Amino acid sequence: MLDSSDLIADAIGLLRPRTVVEPGLHASGAWALRFDQFPHVKLGVVARGECWLVLGGHAPVLLEEGDFYLLGNPPPYILASELSAIPRHAKSVWESATDGAVRIGSEAEEDTYLCGGHFSFEGTNAHGLTDVLPLLVHVRAADPRGKLLAHLSELMVAEVEAAAVGSSLVLEHLAQILFVHMLRAHADQAERPTGWLGALSDDGIGAALRAMHADVARSWTLKELADISCMSRSSFASSFKKQVGTAPLDYLIQWRISLARDALSRGTRSISELAFAIGYKSESAFSTAFRRVTGFSPRQFRQASNPAE
Repeated sequence: MLDSSDLIADAIGLLRPRTVVEPGLHASGAWALRFDQFPHVKLGVVARGECWLVLGGHAPVLLEEGDFYLLGNPPPYILASELSAIPRHAKSVWESATDGAVRIGSEAEEDTYLCGGHFSFEGTNAHGLTDVLPLLVHVRAADPRGKLLAHLSELMVAEVEAAAVGSSLVLEHLAQILFVHMLRAHADQAERPTGWLGALSDDGIGAALRAMHADVARSWTLKELADISCMSRSSFASSFKKQVGTAPLDYLIQWRISLARDALSRGTRSISELAFAIGYKSESAFSTAFRRVTGFSPRQFRQASNPAE
C-alpha cells in the first residue's frame, strides 16, 4: 500500500517539475529584498544566520538558522535582515550573481547564508497540486523533521559550492526530494491542513486515497472504498467530499484523466492501451470520460500536445 509520501510524489511527478536552484545569498549588515509574485513554488533554507520573511497580509515570520520554508503560489514577498530595512528588487541583485552566489555587504562580515530555488510546472496537470498548496510551510530546525531536511540541505550546499560535473542533476533531484518532504511535514502537522494534503494523513480517507492510487485500473465501488476506510458508505462519501472537495468516484475519474493527459502529452501509449491501463473497458468509454473532463477527445488532446506528429 502506498503511503502519503508516495501520493505526494505521484502528484509532483505528473507536474513534470522544472527545477531551478538559485544562486545562494551571502549577506551582512542591513538588507531587504523584494520578490515578485510567483505562480508555482519557492523553497529555501537558512544555512547560516537568520532573516525575516514578510508575506502581504500576514505577520512577519522569523526564519532562524536551519529553518526551511516553502511558498506555494506566493504573492510579492520580502526577505530582510531587519524589518526596518528598505527593500530593493531581488531581480537586480540576482543578476549580479557570480560563481553561483550573490553578495550583499562585506564578505568579511558575512552573517547570513540562504540557499533556495523554485519549481515551475507543466500546464496540463498543474492545477491538480498547485491549487491545494499552502501559502507557507515553515519547518523549524528543532522540528523532528528538521534533522532529515538538514542532511538534504547539507548535500545541496556542498553541491552548490563544489560546482562539480553533474551537480545540476544532483541539485535538481535533491530539490525535488526536499519538496516532497516539506509537503509531508505540512500534511503531518498537528493542525492538519484542509483539502487533499490534509486528507492524506486521515486514517480513513487517506487509506481510500492510497488504495485508489495503488490500483487505479480497478473498478472501485463506493462500498469497497468505504470498507477500506472502516466507515459506512454515507459517512465515507460525506467525509471524503468535505476533506478532498469532490466525491470519491469523481476523484478517481479526475486522477485517471490526469494520468491520461500526462501519457497523451508524452505519446507513451496508444489510446486503446491507455484506456485499459487506467480502468476503462473500452476506448469509447475512455474517450467519453476524457471529453467530459477536458472538453477534447484523447486524439485531439494528443495532437495538440504533439503538433509535430
